[in-house]
Amino acid sequence: MVREADPSLNEKQFVLQSLKEGLRVDGRRPYDFRSLQLSFHSDFGHVQVQLGRTRVSAKVSAEVVRPRADKPTEGLLLFNTEISPMASPAFEVGRPSEEEVLISRTIEKALRRSRAVDTEGLCIVAGEKVWSIRVDLHFFDHEGNLVDCACIAAITALLHFRRPDVTVIGEEVTIHSLDQRNPVPLSVHHIPICVSFSFFDGGELLVVDPSILEEQIREGDMTIAMNIHKEICALSKAGGIPLEMDQIIRCSKIATTKTAEITEMIQKALADDKAKRQAK
Repeated sequence: MVREADPSLNEKQFVLQSLKEGLRVDGRRPYDFRSLQLSFHSDFGHVQVQLGRTRVSAKVSAEVVRPRADKPTEGLLLFNTEISPMASPAFEVGRPSEEEVLISRTIEKALRRSRAVDTEGLCIVAGEKVWSIRVDLHFFDHEGNLVDCACIAAITALLHFRRPDVTVIGEEVTIHSLDQRNPVPLSVHHIPICVSFSFFDGGELLVVDPSILEEQIREGDMTIAMNIHKEICALSKAGGIPLEMDQIIRCSKIATTKTAEITEMIQKALADDKAKRQAK
């Protein structure tokens, strides 16, 4: 179900009163994530993630291209987001909204700029041929917190993906089909996880993993991308009420716990999928 109309005054008051009592409309506590489900398609690197009723699909593909002139020994990592009206009537085809641009930038910072994937390991022949890895993100249902769901989908798809093996003899490059050789996983240095917060009542109240109703009435928001080594990979604070330093520290501590929990879930889902494939 997608909410089209803005929440009424009664809804706002009900949400705020619930939060003051430490409860949320959907029954969660302030720091609880919704249930997370990861499902893998038959193709490597094709993952669907459901966070509550928010649903995002990520598909990774690879092609051989010329490297950038300023980085001749590095492959490329590209992200493409597509939010259609199917996810929410608020989005239009071919016209990226502010929210879509913000999601795209946050994913880019969290995964590419933090060097989560070893792009030097994507080099085939320096200055001539490198792998270009592309992650396509499709948003199917918007029930709040698209960015966290998209980040989980993107990093899980990259961990799940396998590229064709390559042999280089002199200047001759041979790309082996999946029948000839087993495909090769990407070298992933660390697993950044986005944890989003929404703030209410002048910043006194905060929730993790906001629902669409909470997003519509929040006074401010912040997303922290972190890995299990407690390194902050990205921090996004686009407008809204200003935050005190102690609030940011408090959020980073919550993000540390949530990152560890979600990373464990991703690794378990990948291990289960691997076991299923080997059993076939």
